[in-house]
Amino acid sequence: MNFWRSLVGKLWVTIICLVAVVLITLGLFLLPYIDSNFANSGDIKRLFMYTCMIGFSLTTFFALFLFTKITQPMQRVIEAANNIRRGEYGTRLTLVTSDEIGQLATSFNHMAEELEENIRSLHHEKGHLSSVLRSMSDAVITFDIEGQIILTNPHGQSLLESWSDLEWEQESDIEPHTETAESNVPPPLRPLFLSTLKQGGDERSNVHVRQGVWSVHMAPLYSEGSIRGVVAVLRDVTEEVRLEKMRRDFVANVSHEIRTPLSMMQGYSEALLDGMASSPEESSELIQVIHDESLRMGRLVKDLLDLARMEAGHTDMLKAEVDVNELLERVYRKFSVRAKERDIHLQLNKESDVLVLKAADEDKLEQVLTNLLDNAFRHTQGGKKITVHTGTCVLEGRRYFEIKIQDEGVGIPQEDLPYIFDRFYKADKARVRGESGGTGLGLAIVKNIVESHHGTISASSKLGESTTFTLRLPVEKQ
Repeated sequence: MNFWRSLVGKLWVTIICLVAVVLITLGLFLLPYIDSNFANSGDIKRLFMYTCMIGFSLTTFFALFLFTKITQPMQRVIEAANNIRRGEYGTRLTLVTSDEIGQLATSFNHMAEELEENIRSLHHEKGHLSSVLRSMSDAVITFDIEGQIILTNPHGQSLLESWSDLEWEQESDIEPHTETAESNVPPPLRPLFLSTLKQGGDERSNVHVRQGVWSVHMAPLYSEGSIRGVVAVLRDVTEEVRLEKMRRDFVANVSHEIRTPLSMMQGYSEALLDGMASSPEESSELIQVIHDESLRMGRLVKDLLDLARMEAGHTDMLKAEVDVNELLERVYRKFSVRAKERDIHLQLNKESDVLVLKAADEDKLEQVLTNLLDNAFRHTQGGKKITVHTGTCVLEGRRYFEIKIQDEGVGIPQEDLPYIFDRFYKADKARVRGESGGTGLGLAIVKNIVESHHGTISASSKLGESTTFTLRLPVEKQ
């Protein structure tokens, strides 16, 4: 059935019909002539019929042979075109003829070569783009104009998965009908997505999601003068924002801490210059205040430099074996005089008489204990008690030396405990720094020293009753 629908079948039927018409036409004219002019007309008619049948058969055979020779190359061209349609771009025709079919084969091979080269270039560019997207640390997401995701890199896919369960309140200035129900744009990006489609230009914004901050840059994708989608590049700037806030807070705190002693020094020095001191005793008192404030500024600058070196990792730690009990006795004797003057009972409870840290900086540890005890004395009133407990504990298979310094002072509010090791943080907001003589950097320095020894420090407190600092240092060398 397919043969009669092919070109060969149609041409063969056409030729058969033409030959049949010619023979029938000749028969209609010749047969009456033979009957009227020849006596043996029957033999002549049979001879004529045989001749027509043989001629018809030969003509049909040669026509079929000729058309088959023409259509076979065409079949090969069709087969090669189907191979290319299936993705076999290396398909070529091997027809060597000088007629139109040969020219068609040459043009087809040239077209196939160009197509194969273009496809290869597209695959190369696609692979290059895919490698670039995979190597980017930023998240890249491409949306079409309906909000469907077209392309994304691994970081973008991870971000989409982490934001899939977000519950986000729509902004009040976003029209509800501008969003489609099938939109896959994450809720935090929808306002910027709609703004990019509306404005037709690049849009930038910082998006706060959970505890993170993301810098988002969206740009429209154009096709033939119209927007066909949007590409979004997202970068996690949480740490940058946190560091910038720390920098601003640090500058503000340092300015505040330095301004107070400078103002006092300026005021008292102007009083001396104006001759407001009526006696040598008053002059000496003013000079003493200026001297004390200068010492305070010196301590502040020294603490700032020490803390900066510690955080930068430039502090030289002279680690060696340290006899902890000897260190505690030395610190205890140093604060015993101060305890008697303040009428505070200082108590040292030791669990063992022999305890040695294999690798520690004795001077730094003495600075830690001094800072902690100094804090305890500054916040404990007379008649109260400060206790130093020592001992050992085992955590996660490691042996630690533990020191607990407990006072009976004013205590620290629970909401302030996570921040007491930050620079310049004051748990007592009503307390002025200069009243206690501290720089606000002591606990920050303590934490850095303890962490450099691979230890931990924590605090617990009951407001109005007591505060306990717990220090743990590894006994073995880390």
